[in-house]
Amino acid sequence: MSVDARAWTEANQRHLAAALARVGAALRRHAGDESASAPDAPPVERGAGEPALERIAEGFSLSEFERDVLVLCAGAELDAGFAALCAAAQGDPRRTAPTFGLALAALPGAHWSALSPSAPLRHWELVHVDPRDGVAAAALRIDERILHFLTGVWCLDERLEVLLEPLAPAAALPPTHERLAARAAAALAGSLGEQGGAAVQLCGDSPSAARAVAAAACAQLGVPGWTLRGADVPRAADARRALLLAWERETVLAPGVLVLEWESAADDPETQRAVTAFAERAASPLVVASRDPLRTQRVLVRVDLPRPPAAEQRLLWERALGADAVARANGRLDRLVAHFDLDAHGIAAAAQSARAEGGEDGALWDACRTQSRPRMDDLAQRIEAVAGWDDLVLPPAQMQVLREMAAHVRHRALVYEGWGFAGKSSRGLGISALFAGASGTGKTMAAEVLADELRLDLYRIDLSSVVSKYIGETEKNLRRIFDAAEQGGAVLLFDEADALFGKRSEVKDSHDRYANIEVSYLLQRMESYRGLAILTTNQKSALDTAFLRRIRFVLDFPFPDAAQRAEIWRRVFPGRTPTEGLDPAKLARLNVAGGNIRNIAVLAAFLAADADEPVRMAHLLRAARSEYAKLEKPLTDAEIGGWR
Repeated sequence: MSVDARAWTEANQRHLAAALARVGAALRRHAGDESASAPDAPPVERGAGEPALERIAEGFSLSEFERDVLVLCAGAELDAGFAALCAAAQGDPRRTAPTFGLALAALPGAHWSALSPSAPLRHWELVHVDPRDGVAAAALRIDERILHFLTGVWCLDERLEVLLEPLAPAAALPPTHERLAARAAAALAGSLGEQGGAAVQLCGDSPSAARAVAAAACAQLGVPGWTLRGADVPRAADARRALLLAWERETVLAPGVLVLEWESAADDPETQRAVTAFAERAASPLVVASRDPLRTQRVLVRVDLPRPPAAEQRLLWERALGADAVARANGRLDRLVAHFDLDAHGIAAAAQSARAEGGEDGALWDACRTQSRPRMDDLAQRIEAVAGWDDLVLPPAQMQVLREMAAHVRHRALVYEGWGFAGKSSRGLGISALFAGASGTGKTMAAEVLADELRLDLYRIDLSSVVSKYIGETEKNLRRIFDAAEQGGAVLLFDEADALFGKRSEVKDSHDRYANIEVSYLLQRMESYRGLAILTTNQKSALDTAFLRRIRFVLDFPFPDAAQRAEIWRRVFPGRTPTEGLDPAKLARLNVAGGNIRNIAVLAAFLAADADEPVRMAHLLRAARSEYAKLEKPLTDAEIGGWR
């Protein structure tokens, strides 16, 4: 304990002891001891050194009588002699607890209004009363939090302790966020310790960045911050009022800022209503951290929280890695900044993770991928990209286009930023592609190959599950996906594009009009997305040609001919798989796509393993019959003739 803190504690104890002595003397006089007197109270130092009792009296606007009632209840907890005094003053040895009736009779300046539920003692729950025996006759008990505060012991109200978390001290912020923290602090500064405090809304897609900016604002104000998750806000109105009362009482005792973290787009309507009602009624300084604006009747000072620009991200990387690690990176740092849009917390975590891996080449890149995953893993299916160029069998023209796509993504930052193309126009900078072809022709495998080549995560999004019949919901779902993916520049694979990109019909009602808006929104986000977005379709003819013109790469995946099928058969079995007598030329007569070939190969491998034999043509024949039955196709003699 510091010297100043020790001095305050001692002074506070002397002040409280004098108050207890004064109230005790009043009880003795009421019991008949006319000679009872109390020592003079020590002088009160206002400001930071103000005694806790005076802080409570001033903060909750207590009258002198209400102040003495509080001291009376505290004495019953702190001084064993108060029980005897209460019994003597009430003329009954069994009545050892203080009551309002005793206070009205024994304490100076008594007024009946102090008993009212709306008066400070009961409204702020400074004392608790059981009114079943009548308010005046019921025993009074001081609230535990208030008792601890009076004695100079700090502890959070137990109702708040289970819901609030202390805001961690702010780490070093990028300059952009430092300026925003100063703006938030300025908006909150005039209302600390007052009812009806100001409210600030931090809007951004990074909860950790919002938390850091809020922490920096609290540090500038010199007060602690506490976080409350929107999901923990009570749905029931009475429980919500109790929480608000507990928090507002806490801010009178010790000024602080509440940071309400609201996952707006993901929350259900009931949670949104509860959060809105809480924010509107929180009569204390408040920060709402959310991705979307919170619509309330209360005035919220909105502060948009963008991710740090590339130059500031590089500065954060240099701070996190240190000079030696930056030198070893040998230019790879620019590529990290170009592909991963991380905030300060993500950069620090990635640097720490890479150091834990020994700083090996590629460890930092993989750490960035890991930092980018959490939000996307909740929205889409992550596909482990294990296929390489050697696994893909396509005509040379298609292979060339795929390699060009990889080059576009790899050198995007150099061409757009370094060579100035982004300065000419902000439109059309995204890298989008359409993969069209029948099932099993390699569309998903091609996406895997690109992700593996670029060392980026691949996420598959089923558009049929994203599209909603409710107006506005489709755009909301798409926005959540793209906002989450921006952090890591992941490869996005949208299946069944024809579910959304079908040929437009005449606009007959509002649903047709909103369907076109949904399509335009997806195209707009694909054009601005910093990573690679791929649409797939089995029915290219069903797509609107106007939409196709806005896709940068359109790649047809043809049904494999006999030569390509033979090549697929040569590559389909891993090197460790035991095989015997397989004839790719004969197998290529099976008129199926690559996906079906893989299914046949896998089933044949299981049949061979069960028979404890190497994979032979006989196993493949059985597997082919099963696959054709699933496809409801006849297996002709021309396809399997001469297999035996």
